[in-house]
Amino acid sequence: MPAIACFGELLLRLTAPGREALLQRPHFDVHVGGAEANVAIGLACLGHEARMISRVPDNALGAAAVGHLRRYGVDASAVATAPGRMGLYFLEAGAGRRASRIVYDREGSSFALAKSGDFDWDALLGGVDMLHLSGITPALGPASAEAAVAAAEAAAERGVTVSFDGNYRAQLWQRWGSDPRAILTRLVAKADIMFGNHRDISLLLGKDFSGEGQERRREAALAAFEAFPKLRTIASTARWVTDADTNHIAARIDGRDGFASTEEVTVAGIVDRIGAGDAFAAGVLHGLRSGLALEATVRTGLAVTCLKHSLPGDAALFSQSDVDSFLAGELDVRR
Repeated sequence: MPAIACFGELLLRLTAPGREALLQRPHFDVHVGGAEANVAIGLACLGHEARMISRVPDNALGAAAVGHLRRYGVDASAVATAPGRMGLYFLEAGAGRRASRIVYDREGSSFALAKSGDFDWDALLGGVDMLHLSGITPALGPASAEAAVAAAEAAAERGVTVSFDGNYRAQLWQRWGSDPRAILTRLVAKADIMFGNHRDISLLLGKDFSGEGQERRREAALAAFEAFPKLRTIASTARWVTDADTNHIAARIDGRDGFASTEEVTVAGIVDRIGAGDAFAAGVLHGLRSGLALEATVRTGLAVTCLKHSLPGDAALFSQSDVDSFLAGELDVRR
């Protein structure tokens, strides 16, 4: 099958050990991260050909990130080396009533310094039938915003399906004189698949939706379909937080002619929730590419996102058999 390309920044995540505060002790656990890379790894683990398009520094940190992708079966041949540094972010994992906290350190990274003309889309999209990208890339700065728009436009011009995850990051957008609505609108206009909820659509359309629950989400989805003629599918999760250890998650997927939603699942004993949204995206794209109906697709997305909460690190490293076991309610040891 043709590959799914994921375009975005590779990062290193430095996490305070256990559930300590940042630098409570001078130690960190290190994981490779990045929203689009998480999706690529999730898809590769589910059996798809996934390609990562990015830029990293020509040093041991960049090499480690590329090696991490290859370890899980992602084609990293389109990850170039370039001047700049490795982007970092720091995580202080929450506990009980204390929420998790993230500090970004991404200024001057090899990816953030890249310009639109640095990417040869004819070559990079060869053998690809889907491009996945997110709202994190345009939030990095004006050059990254133009690179993201150019990627989406290049894919659309070549008949490549565009998957876009809103992934709104206020800390990143607020660093520069950005206009998130204008930039994200340009990206969603090229998208066939969007990951986002009624709040993301409110930002795009500059309007509020007054209904409650499922009705409000359907109203928002229909408004998005009307505003963006190319858009065909919108997928989202809803999360209710009891505390850092217990969350309640439901998912839905909207098409132009109907929708499917899941019951709420309680996820307790959370190990690591970072990357759960990327896991959901990987699960939904897996379902769509496998030809599943909307109901089975959204249940698959929910399964992968729930499973992600059990695993340290950014990416969901689960196979189809793991998804099947989750959906079957199998909780005992598999021997």
